[in-house]
Amino acid sequence: MDDEARQALASMAMPTRSINFVSAKSGEILKLGHITCRIMEDGSRTDNRIGSAEFTVPAGTAGPPAHWHEMHDETFLVTQGTIRFHAPNNTHIDASVGDYVTVPIRAPHTFSNPFDVEAKFFNTYTPAFYIDYFKILAEVSKSDEKMSKEKNLEVMARFATMPAKPMLEEMAKK
Repeated sequence: MDDEARQALASMAMPTRSINFVSAKSGEILKLGHITCRIMEDGSRTDNRIGSAEFTVPAGTAGPPAHWHEMHDETFLVTQGTIRFHAPNNTHIDASVGDYVTVPIRAPHTFSNPFDVEAKFFNTYTPAFYIDYFKILAEVSKSDEKMSKEKNLEVMARFATMPAKPMLEEMAKK
């Protein structure tokens, strides 16, 4: 680095932007039928660059209908139990505590917890706008005991999320 670059760097004022802390007992809690979603970052503190949430998935739970996203990437870190991630051609991965799954744009997927114990995962969205999908789904599902496939697909469509019809057909045969 030359002297001019060093001087320019030295003269920059340190930013004063705050960091964000979400305690283990805080965050916005949403009920998605029988699944609990705890919003930890809705994008309002990251200029919508990243959103995150924790999901609690009861034993024996089917997840959302198989789908892919046209406008955001997701990551999943399993923090309790085991989550089954479904992919095309009747394939799946059973991810346990500490396992990490990345789902890029246009990767068909869904998840479930077919096991006998509750599971949890930490989920990120880039960009964060997909957090609003969960807020809307919680609102339209207030009276639902289980997560509704039809309501889920309708709300997904508002967020550039497409049903993975071949996967839905494969999974229906099981």
